[in-house]
Amino acid sequence: MNNMQKKFVLLGAVAAVAAMVAGCGEKQASAAQGGAKQAPEVAVFTVTPQALAMSTELPGRTAAYQVAEVRPQVGGLIQKRLFTEGADVKAGAQLYQIDSATYLAAFNSAKASLAKAKANLAAAAPKVARYKELVAIEGVSRQDYDDAVAAREQAKAEVEAAQAALDSARINVDYTKVAAPISGRISRSNVTPGALVTAGQASALTTVQQLDPIYVDVTQSSEELLRLKREMDSGSIKKVNGQAAVTLLLSDGSKYALPGKLQFSDVSVDPGTGNVTLRALFPNPKHDLLPGMFVRAVLETGVSEQAIAVPQMGVTRNPKGEATALVLNKEGKVEQRVLQTGGTIGDKWLVKSGLESGDRVIVEGLQKVKPGAPAVVAKNTSGGDAQRRSAAR
Repeated sequence: MNNMQKKFVLLGAVAAVAAMVAGCGEKQASAAQGGAKQAPEVAVFTVTPQALAMSTELPGRTAAYQVAEVRPQVGGLIQKRLFTEGADVKAGAQLYQIDSATYLAAFNSAKASLAKAKANLAAAAPKVARYKELVAIEGVSRQDYDDAVAAREQAKAEVEAAQAALDSARINVDYTKVAAPISGRISRSNVTPGALVTAGQASALTTVQQLDPIYVDVTQSSEELLRLKREMDSGSIKKVNGQAAVTLLLSDGSKYALPGKLQFSDVSVDPGTGNVTLRALFPNPKHDLLPGMFVRAVLETGVSEQAIAVPQMGVTRNPKGEATALVLNKEGKVEQRVLQTGGTIGDKWLVKSGLESGDRVIVEGLQKVKPGAPAVVAKNTSGGDAQRRSAAR
């Protein structure tokens, strides 16, 4: 070889050696990087007990405050219907007119009988006065005087009987004008003019319902009622103003604008369902609530001074259906906790047991970790940040 060829061979060998060294360095770096794999980052919510208003959401139905089924108290033909179906009526307003001809005739007859009885009394009373003077001088017998007194008392009784008959006839005449017994909204009419009705019939002519205020009847399990009572007695839940306030959620999910008040709880438990009926009273000035509507009542049962609430996205269910949460402990390891929950408050689960103050519940990055594995809190995140993101969602 000449000198030029030797130089080329030497340069090639140097380049090959350099490539081998570089390749080994990359493998060593890759191996080192794989051996020190970084723990996954997660967002956590730091548990902090706080005072929370406790509430219970219960299904229920609305019911009219007063219901009056209108029935005739005298028989006869319906001559007129004097109301608009579905309108509001006042107590005492005339709804129907029943043919009153026979009742007016009976009234006039009773009036004449009263006049006759009064005339008989007018003749009997002076006779007693005269006989009283004559019997003193033995101008008439004592028997005649007694007969005169008896005739006067009989005439008085006839006047009273005739007056009672006249009053009864007047009442029957008034009953031909069928009136609304209460103020409220009237339903459709079940009869038309020309229909024959009878006194005290089984079917109602129409129905009047008072809708303002309106009742809401809800049911609650006796077990839940006992639990709330025990917590209030122990002081863990404090009453609000001594009475439970109630709000309504309508069937479309919207909230009813006006709050109500709990009136009473039933004194007995339904043996079939184990539930107790609760009744609340709500103002209903615009008649937005109608009898029979399905609603959900939210009862403010009190205030828990040391309540624990965690975002719902941090709570899952295991195959047994138990509520669980992943907690990042002080050693940076993931723990799984089984929780006992007590319903929701907004976007959070109310936790009765399973978590303590200071626990860090993983709310983001759950798919990256498993129990026993290490994890780190993501930079620029904290319990407050996770809580604000949860509220924003």
